[in-house]
Amino acid sequence: MNKVLFKQIDNTGLVLWRIVFGFLIACEGFGAIATGWVKRVFIEPQFTFHFIGFDFLQPLPGSGMYYYFVSLGILGLMVMLGYKYRFAMISYALLWTAVYLMQKTSYNNHYYLMMLLCWIMAFLPANKWGSLDAKQQPKLTSYSMPQWVKIILILQIGIVFTYAAIAKMYPGWWDASAPALLMAGKKDYWLVGSLLQQSWVHYTVAYFGVFFDLLVVPLFLWKRTRVLAFGLSLFFHLFNSAIFQIGIFPYMSIAFAFFFFSSETLIKRFKLKRPLYMENEVRIPSFKNLSIVLFSIYFLFQLGLPLRHWFFKDDVLWNEEGHRLSWRMMLRSRSGQLSIWVEDKATGERTLYPYHLLLSKKQRRNVRTKPDLIWQLAQRIHTAEAENGKQVAVYAKCKVKINNGEYFIFLDETVDLAQEQWHHFKHNDWILPAPKNYKKKPKKE
Repeated sequence: MNKVLFKQIDNTGLVLWRIVFGFLIACEGFGAIATGWVKRVFIEPQFTFHFIGFDFLQPLPGSGMYYYFVSLGILGLMVMLGYKYRFAMISYALLWTAVYLMQKTSYNNHYYLMMLLCWIMAFLPANKWGSLDAKQQPKLTSYSMPQWVKIILILQIGIVFTYAAIAKMYPGWWDASAPALLMAGKKDYWLVGSLLQQSWVHYTVAYFGVFFDLLVVPLFLWKRTRVLAFGLSLFFHLFNSAIFQIGIFPYMSIAFAFFFFSSETLIKRFKLKRPLYMENEVRIPSFKNLSIVLFSIYFLFQLGLPLRHWFFKDDVLWNEEGHRLSWRMMLRSRSGQLSIWVEDKATGERTLYPYHLLLSKKQRRNVRTKPDLIWQLAQRIHTAEAENGKQVAVYAKCKVKINNGEYFIFLDETVDLAQEQWHHFKHNDWILPAPKNYKKKPKKE
């Protein structure tokens, strides 16, 4: 194992990845301001739906979040240039982790992946050349890296795409109804809008999506199919970028190719003025055992966390428990109807609560279908009423439909959600059992 993990290999791919990754995360920082994302997610809402247990992470008041994201952009540029790399990468990882945990309304698996990659990159020797650090400190310059660096990044990429493929293996994806709903909102797109509504396109998206996710990493690993894999990757990710507009993820995914092509190829294609490392020596660090243990724990966690929903009651497609942090990407459409009722414990009077006045447009859309968001809203309403001198019970009437199915009652309307505790790793009993036919399309009249 020592020879496999600690053998020195050429670091061209890692450095090129650092440059592209730094540029992309800088774009994420500055772009979030330019597109109005910071305003919509952190400035306009009265509060954010943070990850439960991270109540202490709150958006900065006033214009503070604009400065926060400017800082992210600057740190990204520092990573790209390799200037004070370790400080910049750790700082970005900390700040982005806080961004990720302090709001769920704009939840995105790609944001989660970016958080993981930031922390991984913080420990990698990605500034050994092609960096301002190496220019200022020539002794830092090196053209090699331990092989475990490449293994870790490929493993992480493989986990993401493999679980994404597995998650798509359900009837609503195989019959192309989920892709059809995803495309329905794109019918006004110039030139391709009407094409995207064709049934054959929906089936192509469904089956190509599964097999691409499942096979892209193996195809990259085999030299004979590497160019094919790169071509498919270009098409797949550029299509997703154009149609779904999902930020930097498609370009980050294309850049993963740096870890599969040989250093000779990269040096030649990018006309890099640097030698090719060919010594292949083994350098075993003094902290070898600790590093193996830490990364083993990390990957056990990465392999286990997406499987946790199998230990919950019912299907994650219905109850959403275990959906996040599981690489369940663009799988389904959920629609919901929600009303919140409060009962004054002193008088027994029950009234309809105007919860929509507390939320932004995007928050209102999300809260109708997500049980944890409904629970958090109930806690906030209970606290607000208590501050006004009222002790109330909070009840939710909610119906949801999956893809283009029928609406079904989602929550137990008799449960006072204000008195419930949220369970992260077991089923919350006030979420009703999944109806037998909730995945089926309604019959046409």
